[in-house]
Amino acid sequence: MATDDASEAPKTLLITLTGKDRPGVTSRVFGTLGAFGVEVLDIEQIVLRRRLVLGVLVTLPRNWKALGDALQRVADDLDMQLDVDRGVGDNRRRPEGRSHVTVLGMPLKPAAVAAIAGRIADTGANIDRIERMARYPVTAIELHVSGTDPDRLRTTLAAEAALQSVDVAVQPANLLRHGIRLVVMDVDSTLVQGEVIEMLAAQADCLEEVSTVTEAAMRGEMDFEESLRKRVAHLEGLDASALDRVYEDLTLAPGARTMVRTLKRLGYRFAIVSGGFSRVTDRIADDLGIDFAAANDLEIVDGRLTGRILGPVLDRAGKAAALRRFAAEVGVPEAATVAIGDGANDLDMLSAAGLGIAFNAKPVVQEAADTAVNVPYLDAIMYLLGISREEVEAADALEGRTTPAPPLG
Repeated sequence: MATDDASEAPKTLLITLTGKDRPGVTSRVFGTLGAFGVEVLDIEQIVLRRRLVLGVLVTLPRNWKALGDALQRVADDLDMQLDVDRGVGDNRRRPEGRSHVTVLGMPLKPAAVAAIAGRIADTGANIDRIERMARYPVTAIELHVSGTDPDRLRTTLAAEAALQSVDVAVQPANLLRHGIRLVVMDVDSTLVQGEVIEMLAAQADCLEEVSTVTEAAMRGEMDFEESLRKRVAHLEGLDASALDRVYEDLTLAPGARTMVRTLKRLGYRFAIVSGGFSRVTDRIADDLGIDFAAANDLEIVDGRLTGRILGPVLDRAGKAAALRRFAAEVGVPEAATVAIGDGANDLDMLSAAGLGIAFNAKPVVQEAADTAVNVPYLDAIMYLLGISREEVEAADALEGRTTPAPPLG
């Protein structure tokens, strides 16, 4: 019977080969191992600037010195360096408390990486593996960490990330990350740049009045519903065609099309929820192929805005309710959802999701969300889901896409 007792751990041989990468290295090494009847227990291989590091853990053969000599001949023939270390342990058991730590920087400086690694060590955790997720337009790396509680790690690294001006996301290493299948996004200043109601106010020549109400709401002097109704009242008499002009003038956040296109290929569903207006958000959803949309309906009579909203206002609680409704329609638990937003009106939605992401958000939102992304590229969120830039480009190449899609409008 198997046992976890250290005295029962198998004797093993760790083989590390480093040098210039070339075809056939792995085949030569394993061809040599095959002649000695060993069992492969673990393997790791990375290539950096065509420099190969290959690590193989095998059971210790009786004639392990002869195996070392044979491997040395292979290494000499390939002009590579070999290290052979005899020890105990099969590398099957890893410390409890495993996390994925994603670090984003523009640029990512060595001092920042050193600081993040130092804080991980301070918690008693270990970095088991590091992968590069992207090298442009942001640098993104993912650290596989074990040995500490993810919540404790998140708190520790959030403070260091602020000091180093990088973004750090911590997620438990469990199956839920692979099961995420619904992404719910705010619209204004998240999916698109700017605020729709301010663009409408500019056309109605009442931008100053609307901005005054917005600022009062941000100071906490009125709630979202009250502030929205007051702002919409200033739009009374505006020709409804202004909504179409606003749509045509909208610009998507950089990387928005890439994120939606890539994740939809992988079977993700998308929803947008907005305190804005359905006549604009429905067109955005159609343009991007988004599955669900929820927003407020402006009353229009004889082709002009009346300054009133039809039905209940989609507020902070309404956004969270919409997320739950869409998740139920897709058939996924709330834990398998991602919510992305920037304002206080998104807080309930971010809290309800399995992963709440504050995207270039107000400080109060960044503090409350699971993680914050402060680079301007919305597709950087894919790195938090374990999808690398190289995988995105490879998928685009298969479909023959060589240039970015045009901006919205």
